[in-house]
Amino acid sequence: QVQLVESGGGSVQAGGSLRLSCVASLGTYYSYSMAWFRQAPGKEREGVALLRAVDGSSIYADSVKGRFTISRRNTEKTLYLQINNLKPEDSAMYYCAAAPGYPDTMNPTSFIKWGQGTQVTVSS
Repeated sequence: QVQLVESGGGSVQAGGSLRLSCVASLGTYYSYSMAWFRQAPGKEREGVALLRAVDGSSIYADSVKGRFTISRRNTEKTLYLQINNLKPEDSAMYYCAAAPGYPDTMNPTSFIKWGQGTQVTVSS
């Protein structure tokens, strides 16, 4: 059974930093494009960062550019999200997800595996 397990969330003050991790049990982890999504109460799930497996290219949501950095370590089957200069509007449940091939966008329907999420809460 494929699993994605996130960790690293927490409660921080605005301006702080967090590093989220997602450990995968995917057999061919290196072949999957990986992404981070978030969902706040009453809002739709949104993609924040995508890292494609084929060429290592990445895309970010406009709201997080310059503050979030996605990376991966294939040998450890781990995905990371470094979050700096946190804002209260970043508060949400953060999920990692895996997609085969080359997703053009962070459309959630392209992602076939999902973790259970890790909560990030930012206070002003």
